[in-house]
Amino acid sequence: MKRILIASLIACLFISCDLSKYKLIKEYNFETVFEKSGGKQTPTYPEIINYYKALDDAFPRIELQEFGKTDGGEPLHLAIFSPSENFNFDEVRENYTIILINNGIHPGESDGIDATMMLFRDLAQDSITVPKNTIIATIPVYNIGGALNRNTATRTNQNGPEEYGFRGNARNYDLNRDFIKADTKNTRAFYEIFQKVNPDIFVDTHVSNGADYQYTLTHLFTQHNKLGGELGDYIQEKMLPALETSLWENEWDITPYVNVHNEVPEKGFTQFLDTPRYSTGYTALWNTLGLMIETHMLKPYKKRVLGTYRTLQSIMEIAERDREKIKDLRARAQRKYLTERFYPVNYKVDSSKVSKLQFKGYEADNIPSEITGSPRLKYDRSKPFTKEIDYYNNFISEDKIEIPRAYIIPQGWWNVIDVLKANNVEMTPFKKDTILAVEVYHIEDYDTSSSAYEGHYPHSNTKVRKTLDSLSFRKGDLYIKSFQPSVRYLIETLEPTTTDSFFNWNFFDTILQQKEGFSPYVFEDIAKDLLENVPALKKEFMAKKKSDKEFSKNWYAQLEWLHKKSEHMEASYLRYPVFRVSR
Repeated sequence: MKRILIASLIACLFISCDLSKYKLIKEYNFETVFEKSGGKQTPTYPEIINYYKALDDAFPRIELQEFGKTDGGEPLHLAIFSPSENFNFDEVRENYTIILINNGIHPGESDGIDATMMLFRDLAQDSITVPKNTIIATIPVYNIGGALNRNTATRTNQNGPEEYGFRGNARNYDLNRDFIKADTKNTRAFYEIFQKVNPDIFVDTHVSNGADYQYTLTHLFTQHNKLGGELGDYIQEKMLPALETSLWENEWDITPYVNVHNEVPEKGFTQFLDTPRYSTGYTALWNTLGLMIETHMLKPYKKRVLGTYRTLQSIMEIAERDREKIKDLRARAQRKYLTERFYPVNYKVDSSKVSKLQFKGYEADNIPSEITGSPRLKYDRSKPFTKEIDYYNNFISEDKIEIPRAYIIPQGWWNVIDVLKANNVEMTPFKKDTILAVEVYHIEDYDTSSSAYEGHYPHSNTKVRKTLDSLSFRKGDLYIKSFQPSVRYLIETLEPTTTDSFFNWNFFDTILQQKEGFSPYVFEDIAKDLLENVPALKKEFMAKKKSDKEFSKNWYAQLEWLHKKSEHMEASYLRYPVFRVSR
């Protein structure tokens, strides 16, 4: 049994000392459920929170805070280890590297929950080297609703623990797809924590699915080209090699996240692209260095937790050593997008650049299935190998956005405005009705998912046409300068063609439906006058009838075409209601 003794307080009875700095007033048992079970079990949600409350009670360098409410009705917690005992992030940010660890986003993947509990205890007890200039904060369990929905069967492929939580949250959302659309209270509470902490490094703990191989640990860093500039170079050239070296020196191997499903890794694979819907994709928009730790599902639970623990230690050591470098690079990255003209978006694999990995896998073959009779993949762990394989970890942007001076959002779009406010976006309401020259997007084309995805039918492959116009804005409509810390977030959400834009997440679907129509027997006369009075339109109309046989046979299509060209066509149809100011 690991116990905290109160020898320090006893000593204070005999000498003059300041008792106020000691929280410790009783004995605590800080052996975790994981340790008590020999590495086979993970604690329940109440056990986790009670553990951190006890740490807070016992140690002055640990504090547990509450934020908001989650979909499950419980508050989101933030535990903080501060070497200086100062928990005010605004006061310590300049002199400390800040790490934020997110656990239990998928509660069945509980490795990080147990590893972080032990890490905080060991830091508090000085059982490991305590960093002098690094603050470690953690969300003990992010998906509380999923953690409370415990079972023993839903992680079909996973080797332990004995019981665990469920992937979906209290409303069955996968929270690691919600960081932009923010459908859940969990995400809104996360925003509050993230904006307050403003971490230099963000770590999300997971368990992988997919192929079989020798590694217990895999890493999924924020894609370095997408993160961009010197900050992206630091991940690829410094941080990643430093993590691999640190783990190797402590007898742990790690490889990039194996991004294959029902295929063998030795065929080669690409780096996972963490767009802003994912945690590290979201945090990248604030120039935070992001890492997902992905342990291998088939390895014993105890080994996975201990590997996660060691990885967190290594990240902590890198943060301590490179504090000044990381701070400087983040500041430069912030200035970069405040001064550049264009912002790259919509990344794809650069197949012309191939990296090489020395990969430790297992031989595999396709053999007849005893169930279906069709070929099935079968790994042979008695035949390990190390092979050089292709790894595609370079991406290029397919598009670029000219960064505007500002965006304007009419106040009626409160659903978007609320999400922007939750992300600390600076917005100024017009003090009076105003006419401004703006750039206007018109939706030309888009695809829509035929099946539901995380509560939405998302759009993709969105195409727009841009025009210039002078529009009237009402008192209270919002003017949003791009020259602010949230510039990357604004571009990725408000530009309709980006992968995870608000448009593509269905925030503006009402503009895709025409609200006013026409009665053909009435519009026939209006159309006749229109063609007689506008020769250029008549010429265009006749040319279309001649070149488009289907159009020439469809009387309603002809009237509809003319209606859209007339003054009677509503301006709001397919007009994107976020406007750009570029002059």
